[in-house]
Amino acid sequence: MEKIKVTEYLKDGVSAFGEWFNRLDSHAAAKVSTALYRLEQGNFSNVKSVGKGVSEYKIDFGPGYRIYFGQEGDYLIILLGGGSKKNQNKDIKTAQMLWAQYKIDRESKKRR
Repeated sequence: MEKIKVTEYLKDGVSAFGEWFNRLDSHAAAKVSTALYRLEQGNFSNVKSVGKGVSEYKIDFGPGYRIYFGQEGDYLIILLGGGSKKNQNKDIKTAQMLWAQYKIDRESKKRR
C-alpha cells in the first residue's frame, strides 16, 4: 500500500493546524504526531465525517483532541486544524470553511 501524504493547508501563508499544534504540550504533541503517522499508514479507525468534505480524527487523550482534515483522492490529506471536544462545533465550522477555501484556491491554480 502506498503511503498517504499528509500536508497542512496554508491560508495566506498561515497553517491553522500548525498554530494549534505548536500550542500543545509535549505529551499531547506526541499523541497528535502518532495520529498523523497512523493517517499516513492508511489507518482511519478513529476517523468520522463531520460534513462538507471534512473528517475528524478523534484522539482518546486529555480533553479529547481532534484533528480536522480534507482528503484529495486516495493519497493526500490536507490538515485544516485541530482542537478538543470542548470547542468541537466551532472547530468543525472553521475546518469546513478552510476546506471550502482550499478547493477554491486549488481551482484557481488549475486555471492559471
